[in-house]
Amino acid sequence: MKWAHVRDNWPAFFDAIVEKWPEADEGDLEEIDGDQRAFITYIARVTEQDVDETKDEIREWLAGEIPADIVMDPIHDNHSIRLSSKYVGEGEDEFDDDARFGDDDEVPDDGD
Repeated sequence: MKWAHVRDNWPAFFDAIVEKWPEADEGDLEEIDGDQRAFITYIARVTEQDVDETKDEIREWLAGEIPADIVMDPIHDNHSIRLSSKYVGEGEDEFDDDARFGDDDEVPDDGD
């Protein structure tokens, strides 16, 4: 993953960050607000590591996949939907339901 994924979905990464660096505090992470330099400095301070060592550790962490709970985050989903708009015909809304995937006019059967 790239830092842009982290920055653009910053609050959704809090659990993954705390899992990787248990010394991190969510309140402090909120203040960092996705700023990469501030994050590196913060992690170096709370883990008592050298900044270069911290950069390497963060680089290794970024080499992994985006955690599934972040991929499923509503902010990420809405961003993906907006990106899909280039495949939606002119005059259509990418957030509209697609009738091809079900009958939106049918009343659900309540089992009676």
